[in-house]
Amino acid sequence: MSSASLVVPRATPSSDQSVPSPAAAGEGTKQKQQQTTASGGMMGSLRLIELQLVAFILVFSASGLVPLLDLVFPALTSAYILALAQFAFPSHDTSSSNHVSSSKEEIFKGSRLFRMYVIAGTTIGLFLPLAYVLGGFARGDEHAVRSATPHLFLLSFQILTENIISRLSLFSPPVRALMPMIYTIRRIFVDIDWINDVWINKTLPANAQVQDIAWYWFGKGLAVANMAYFCINLFGFLIPRFLPRAFERYFKEKGEIYAKSAEDKRSAPINKPQLSEKKRD
Repeated sequence: MSSASLVVPRATPSSDQSVPSPAAAGEGTKQKQQQTTASGGMMGSLRLIELQLVAFILVFSASGLVPLLDLVFPALTSAYILALAQFAFPSHDTSSSNHVSSSKEEIFKGSRLFRMYVIAGTTIGLFLPLAYVLGGFARGDEHAVRSATPHLFLLSFQILTENIISRLSLFSPPVRALMPMIYTIRRIFVDIDWINDVWINKTLPANAQVQDIAWYWFGKGLAVANMAYFCINLFGFLIPRFLPRAFERYFKEKGEIYAKSAEDKRSAPINKPQLSEKKRD
C-alpha cells in the first residue's frame, strides 16, 4: 500500500492574463484564503497522523514484541533509500524552485475504484490489526498481540516514511516508488509468520465460548486477508503499474532537462556575436 500525497494545486499566472477587476481580486483573495486554510488543515491532519504513528512505533519498540530484525529493518531501509536518492536516482527538482512543487505531485492518480482499494488496504492492514492488538491486550491474549505487532510496526514506519519523503524534493519518483515495495516485500514474510502463529501454533480450548471462537477465527481471517492483500498490491499494482509510472516520469523529466541544456548550448554561440556587435556600436 502506498499512501498518496496531499497537494493543494496552485494557479500559475501566464503572460496573457488581463488585469483583474477589484471584485475579481476580492474573490481571488477569498479563494486564496480558503486554499490556505484547507492546506493548513490537511497539513495539520498529516502532522497529527505522523505523531500518532510515531507514538505507535515507540510503543511497539518498547514493548519487546517486535523482533530485532524488524527493529533494524527501517534503519537499513532508510539508509538504502538515501543512497539511492544520492547516487542511483538523484532528483531533478532540487536545482529549480519551479520543479519543487512538481516533485510533490502524486505519481499515480487512480480512479474512485482505486481510492476504494487503498481505503480497503488501510482498513485491512492498519485499522483491523490495531483493533486486534488492542483487543488482545483487553482479553489478555498475548499470543494475538505478539503475532500482529511486527506487521503493525513495519506498516506504521512505512506510512510515516512515505508522508515524509513525499514532501521532500530530494527523493525522485523511482525512489518514492521503491520504498513501499521494499517494505511490502518484508511485510509479506512477516505476515507468513503471522499466519503460522494463528493457524498452527494457536489452538482453541475445548470449552471455548462463542466470543472466543469468533475471536479465534477473526485472527485467522485477518492474517490471511493481510497476506492476500499485500501480495496483490505488490504483484498486481506496485511492480506492474506504480514502478513503471515512476520511472517513466523520471526519465521524461531527465530528457526534458537534457533537451533544454542542449538548446541553451546551441543558442550560446549565436548570442555571443550579437553581444560583440552591440559593444562595437
